[in-house]
Amino acid sequence: MIQVRGLVRSFGPTHALRGLDLDVADGESLTILGPNGAGKTTFLRILATLLKPTGGEVRINGTDLHSSTCEARRQLGFSSHDSLIYDDLSVEENLHFYGRLYGISKRKERVEEVLRLVGLRPRRHSRARTLSRGMQQRLSLARAILHEPPILLLDEPYSGLDQEAARMLEELLAAVRAETRTVVMTTHNLERGLSLSDRICILSKGRVAYEATSARLSLSELRVAYWEKTQEASSAAQGGSE
Repeated sequence: MIQVRGLVRSFGPTHALRGLDLDVADGESLTILGPNGAGKTTFLRILATLLKPTGGEVRINGTDLHSSTCEARRQLGFSSHDSLIYDDLSVEENLHFYGRLYGISKRKERVEEVLRLVGLRPRRHSRARTLSRGMQQRLSLARAILHEPPILLLDEPYSGLDQEAARMLEELLAAVRAETRTVVMTTHNLERGLSLSDRICILSKGRVAYEATSARLSLSELRVAYWEKTQEASSAAQGGSE
């Protein structure tokens, strides 16, 4: 389980997260929605141990995330706009590098399997820098799932993907959910976020503004909730600046 209590992250005078509280159960798929500046990417980067919080705490299965960073990273797979891949290495070399880093046994077989899952077998010998944005995103996803982590963090995973790659990703996420892995995903696409999750969370101004079980929520209801919660925050911000 992921437990977040009073999470704060500031960048100088700017507050990206303002006392965020959130729980994610084992095997749950959570979609986080919110406008730009709501704190979605900051939150995922803290979960991925790439940012330290200004205040508050994050625990994974009872262990403080930032007191055992190396162990936490073995449990996490993270894919974001920053692909964390090496431009001068080939697709296959990138995956073998991370495979060694994570100490994967039968690395050759696992790399082959992941290349097939993300549709990059034909480009396995291509340098990462020569890939299109969508293919780099596929490679980032391959890196994230390579060590079969129990927790998968996806920040706008559909960004830059063409229709075929988006279909591949949906199949991959369906398989991950069938394996009862924990998935935390951010997206701006309300329909896709609703269909791929067990629970929906809307962030606004660095706090949780709304939560609901996806199965009990229609797309129209989600659109209304999203509009209301994000507009409330926008109106409050405008009022505070007057």
